[in-house]
Amino acid sequence: MRSMPLPRIRLLLGPGTLHSRGADRMDFTRYSRSGNPRMTGDELLATLPEIERIARVEVDEGNPHAVATLDDLRRLSAHANALLQRPELDGLILIQGTNGLEETAYFLGLTVRSAKPIVITGAQRPYTALSADGPVNLLDAVRVAATPESRGKGAVVVTNGEINAAREVTKTSTYRLHTFRSRDMGLLGYADADAVAYYRAPLRRHTVDSEFDVGAITAMPPVDVLYIHTGCQPGLAEAALQLGAKGLVAAGSGAGSTGNLANELADIAAGRRAVVVQSSRVGEGRVVRNNNWSEPGMVVADNLNPHKSALLLSLALTKTSDPEEVQRLFDEY
Repeated sequence: MRSMPLPRIRLLLGPGTLHSRGADRMDFTRYSRSGNPRMTGDELLATLPEIERIARVEVDEGNPHAVATLDDLRRLSAHANALLQRPELDGLILIQGTNGLEETAYFLGLTVRSAKPIVITGAQRPYTALSADGPVNLLDAVRVAATPESRGKGAVVVTNGEINAAREVTKTSTYRLHTFRSRDMGLLGYADADAVAYYRAPLRRHTVDSEFDVGAITAMPPVDVLYIHTGCQPGLAEAALQLGAKGLVAAGSGAGSTGNLANELADIAAGRRAVVVQSSRVGEGRVVRNNNWSEPGMVVADNLNPHKSALLLSLALTKTSDPEEVQRLFDEY
């Protein structure tokens, strides 16, 4: 009986911990200052010959990819779109730092127009540390990308043996390995020793169902997040506009309170000087329409956290500045 060919997966690298080399095996926290270069894709694959039994993994010639700005993400997404249009390629994996991993994953889920698996992984410990989590996270990422059931799931984050949807996952711990969690919705499935097992699929629009086309975007509109707290100084929203912000996300306290910025955010929204989105800093639950702090022209983020709200708002502003239309996008994505 003729065996099926192994899936072909492209490996992309950004900056980050997984492929970092510390000064020694006890270097868990200052490895970025060790002076040692990060491992290349080929070096990573050489340490995991088991991958050859799962997929044909090809190292991307464009590595390393920057992910520090919105325009970095736009360029990365355009590259991913071009790659996944190739009929011989079955999926892609991106390794990047865990600090901004959820933002990159969500942006790719919003803008890569392919049903093929898009898997993002990272690590909490450098590759050279004792009990490094990078090797098994990379192996599991390959297994998930090679699994037919991963098609159509949008961008997913694979770490610590778990599969989380890009829209819902967030980093919850500074150094613990069990850091990526989907607090409200729960994970999609597991990358267990015996199988990759899915139990649900994301329902919000993503990838092939998305209306966002990064190929038509030349620059991402700037958006600022304003963190609401007891000592928050009035004037911050106005200052963000003076710096060029086209949209503002209030990381509200509780269910979306805009605190000491309430008056200026209301004025900005009413005057259509920028689109204002109410999000929440608490980490779980929805910000609902017509809440205690709603003002005419404001958009609510549903259960999107502030930094993901900023990504969606910037993409929305490439299409419209009408608050009702922006609200539709937040309701659907």
